[in-house]
Amino acid sequence: MAKRGRKPAAPKEKEEEAAASKSEAGPSKRSRGRPPRQAAPSKKVAKGRKPRQTVPKPKPEPEYFKDQTNLEDLWQAAFPVGTEWDNMDKLREINWKFSNLEEAFEEGGVLHGKKVYLFGSTEPQLLNVNGENKVTLIPVVVAVDCPFPPSDKIGIKSVQRVEEDIVPMKKMKMDWIPYVPIEDRYLHFSSLSFSFFMCLLLRECFWSTLKLLKTERVKQYDYCIPYFQPLEPPEDEEDTVVNILFPIEPPIVCDFDWDLDDLEDFTKELIDSESLPEDKKDEFQSYVKEQVRERKAAQRQAREARKKMIEDMDPEVKAAYEKMRFYKFYPVSTPDTPDIDSCKVPFINRYYGKAHQVL
Repeated sequence: MAKRGRKPAAPKEKEEEAAASKSEAGPSKRSRGRPPRQAAPSKKVAKGRKPRQTVPKPKPEPEYFKDQTNLEDLWQAAFPVGTEWDNMDKLREINWKFSNLEEAFEEGGVLHGKKVYLFGSTEPQLLNVNGENKVTLIPVVVAVDCPFPPSDKIGIKSVQRVEEDIVPMKKMKMDWIPYVPIEDRYLHFSSLSFSFFMCLLLRECFWSTLKLLKTERVKQYDYCIPYFQPLEPPEDEEDTVVNILFPIEPPIVCDFDWDLDDLEDFTKELIDSESLPEDKKDEFQSYVKEQVRERKAAQRQAREARKKMIEDMDPEVKAAYEKMRFYKFYPVSTPDTPDIDSCKVPFINRYYGKAHQVL
C-alpha cells in the first residue's frame, strides 16, 4: 500500500511562506537598526484661532556722542578759587562754554606757544536765566603769561578781619599742576611736554578729609584769593579807606577814610541815626582806631617787602615781571546761556589788579 504524503506547495504559496518566515525572523541586515519612517504630523490649528505671528523686536537706535575738543575741559580743571563749597555744584547748572579759551592756544591765538598759568574764580551777578532773574555765579578763568609761577602763596580773608592773611599755597593743598590735553591722556607721563598749567586744589587728598575738618577750616577755602606781588604797587595800597565791621547786633558795616573823615563827627552821625548805641561810643572809636593802625601797618609792610624783592631780584626775573600779562576769559555767548556781556570787567582781585585783555 502506498504511503499517504503531503502535497508539494504551489510556487506562489512558497513565495508567500518565505516572506512570512522572513518577517517573523526580524529585519534584514540592510534594514537592521533603522526605525521605520513615519509621516510628519500635520500642524493642527484650532478652529476660529489665527496662527500666531512673531513680531520682530525693534532695533535700538545707535547713540552718537559729540566729539570732545582737545581742551574742552580746561576751564573746569582750573580750580575756582574763593568759591564757597556749597556753590560748587551750581557751576554745572548752566552749560558754560569757553571756546575762546581753547582758541587762544591755537595758532594765531594770544596764548599760542606761550607758557601760561591758569586759575579760576567766580563772579556773582543778577542774570536772567530761563526767564527768571536770579543771582548766578559766572565762572571766569585768568591766564598769566609768565615763564615761571607768578606766586606760590594764597591770600585768605578771615571772617572776623578785613585784611587777608598770606600763606603758602601748599598749606591750603593748592599747587600749580600740569594740565594734560584730552588727546594726550593715554600717553605715558614721561613722554608728555607741558606748556600750560593751572592752580588746582589737590582733591584726591582733600575731599577724603573734608568731612573731618572743622567748619572754620573749611570756611577758609571760601575766602581764598590768588596772591601776587607786582613790581608796581596796586591802586589801593595807599588807600586811606578802611572797611569797618563793628561786631554788635545788628553789626555796623561802613567805610572810614582817615584823611577825610573826623572820627568824632563820624561817630555822632551813627548815634543820631540810631545805628550805634550811645553806650558803645568809646568801644566803637577804639575799634576804628585799631583798624586804621592795622591798615597803615599792612601798607608799610607791603612797601618794604616790595622794595626788598626788587633789590634782590635777578635781572632776568625782573624783565619777565615787566613783560608779564594777564588775560581774563569769560564764557562765550550761546543759545543755552544767559547774556553776560554787560558783566564783563577787567578787574581780577586786589593783588592782580586789572587784566591787560578781557576775552
